[in-house]
Amino acid sequence: MQPRVGPASLAATSAQQGTSRSEPGGTRQEQKERTRETIMASALTLSQTYGFAQISLRQVAVQAGVVPTAFYRHFESMENLGLVLVEQSFSTLRAMIRDAQRNPSVFENIINASAEVLVEAVKNNKAHFAFVARERLGGTAAIRQAIAHELNQFSTELAIMLGRLPHISRWAADDVQMVAQLFVRNMVSKAEDVTEIPDGRTDLEERIKESARREMRLIVIGFKEWRS
Repeated sequence: MQPRVGPASLAATSAQQGTSRSEPGGTRQEQKERTRETIMASALTLSQTYGFAQISLRQVAVQAGVVPTAFYRHFESMENLGLVLVEQSFSTLRAMIRDAQRNPSVFENIINASAEVLVEAVKNNKAHFAFVARERLGGTAAIRQAIAHELNQFSTELAIMLGRLPHISRWAADDVQMVAQLFVRNMVSKAEDVTEIPDGRTDLEERIKESARREMRLIVIGFKEWRS
């Protein structure tokens, strides 16, 4: 005679079996996030060869290993995907400015930290920065506008930090914003240079860091003489 199994025991057994079945692939939400990330990575890969505006939804789906209809569970359109990629790319820049804020009272620290963080950030997120570099001038109108908006936001955040520095704390807001834009343009230029460096060329990385430091120092030299 077999022992009777109550509802609680059945539920526990079912839960254990369900857990073991879900472990290899993770939860449904985890699988969804992985698929989303795969679609985004596939779009970045394809855009390196063709440019984002030239790739189709079907190409991205094939590269990601999903059916085209699955794409719409994550993104409304290719344009929506592109805008998400822009936002994701600039999240690194926001982290960069937080790193630079660690010691905002010393110019030299800001310059050295900015050069180091910039090169490392681009190295670790090369596909995203290469995407921004290409699409900033050659992308669709919506993508170009999104990138311009993000750069303006970055300039504004940097201006807030620079406004705390002793030499420019009394400057007019427009002048502080102007200096921030000079720094951002320098960073964008150097970031684009880093995306072109072959992996392992630390000598070229150091050359770009030093060039960034020199150019930022040149901007800083004008701080003491500028009258707002």
